[in-house]
Amino acid sequence: MKQTRRSFTRTLAIGSALALTALTQGPAPAAAQEVITWRLQAHLPTGSGSWNDSVVALAERVAERTEGRLKINVHPADSLMASSEIFPAVARGVIEMGYTSPAYFQDQVPTGGLAFSIPGAFHSVWEATYFWKHLGFEDLIREEALAKGVHYYTDKLYPTELVLKEVPASLADLSKMRIRSAGALQRYLASVGASPVFAPGSEIYLAMTTGVVDGAHWGAAQEANSLSLYEAAKFHMRPAVGIGGVEAFIISRKAMDALPEDLRRILTQTLEENFWSRTVQYQYQEEKMLRELAETQGVTVAELPQDVQEKMREAGKAFRAEEAARSPNAAEAVRRLEEFLAGLGR
Repeated sequence: MKQTRRSFTRTLAIGSALALTALTQGPAPAAAQEVITWRLQAHLPTGSGSWNDSVVALAERVAERTEGRLKINVHPADSLMASSEIFPAVARGVIEMGYTSPAYFQDQVPTGGLAFSIPGAFHSVWEATYFWKHLGFEDLIREEALAKGVHYYTDKLYPTELVLKEVPASLADLSKMRIRSAGALQRYLASVGASPVFAPGSEIYLAMTTGVVDGAHWGAAQEANSLSLYEAAKFHMRPAVGIGGVEAFIISRKAMDALPEDLRRILTQTLEENFWSRTVQYQYQEEKMLRELAETQGVTVAELPQDVQEKMREAGKAFRAEEAARSPNAAEAVRRLEEFLAGLGR
C-alpha cells in the first residue's frame, strides 16, 4: 500500500510538472507548425515595376501575416513556362498561383476580354473601380474562372496608354502606324484604324528600336519605362486606350481548398486589400513617373487628335457589343456598364 501511494505521488508530481511546463511554454511556435510552399509564375520580367510592387510585395505580406506558414515562391516571366500557359497550369494544379493578364486566357474566361481593358468607356480610374467592385463586374469574371478551377483576384486598375514615336495629326496618320498590341485591345485598335501587331513583352523593345513598330502599349508610363520604350518613342499619348485590370492574381481551386481555414482567410483578405492599395498607389506613381520622364528623357504627354478620339468612342461601343456575345456573363457585364454610363450622361 505504501509503495502504491509513493507511485501515485510520484506520478502526480510528474504530471504536475509537465502541465506547468506546457503552460509556461504556451502553444507551439509557428516554425514548428506545417509550412505550406506555393509556386507563383508571373508574366512580367523582374524589371517591371509591378514585379516588386505587386508580386514580391504580396508574397512578403502573406508570409508576414501567416508567420511564415504560407510561403509563396515567385518566378518571373518564362522561368517555368510561357505566359500563355500560366492559366491552364494553375487550373490543372501544376502550380498553385499565377500573376498574369486576362489577355492570355479570354478563351477560357470570356468576360476577361473586358477585364483586360474596357476601351472607350471610362474617363477616370474611379469610374472603373466603381464598376469593378460596386456593380459586381469582378464577380462575373470570378464566376467564369472558378468554373475552370481558378480563383481570380484583380491586382489593380489603371489606364493603358499608347507610346508613339510621332504624334498623329489625324485619323489618317494613325492608320499608317504599326502599333504593338495584345488581346482584345488588338481588335479594338484595328477597328479604330491603326495596324496592330502582336509581340510579347520581352520583344517589344527590339520591335520599337528596329522600326518594326511605330508605337506600343504596355500598361501605362511605369510599365513602358520598365521596358525602356521611351528610348525609341518620346510621346506618351492620352486619353487612355482603355482602363481596366490588366493583371490579376489567379489561384488553383484545389490549392485554395487545401489550405487551413485561417490561412485561406488571411490570403483572401490580403488580396482584397492589395486591390485598393495598389490601385491608389499606382496612380500616384504614374504621375510621378511622367514628371521624371519629362525631365530626364524628354518625354512629352500629348493628346490624340479629336477625330481619333471620336473614332475610339464609336469603336468602344462596337467593341462592347461584340464582347457581350461571348458569354452570358459578358452580356450581363455590358448591360451593367451601359446602364452605368447612361447614368453618367454618356
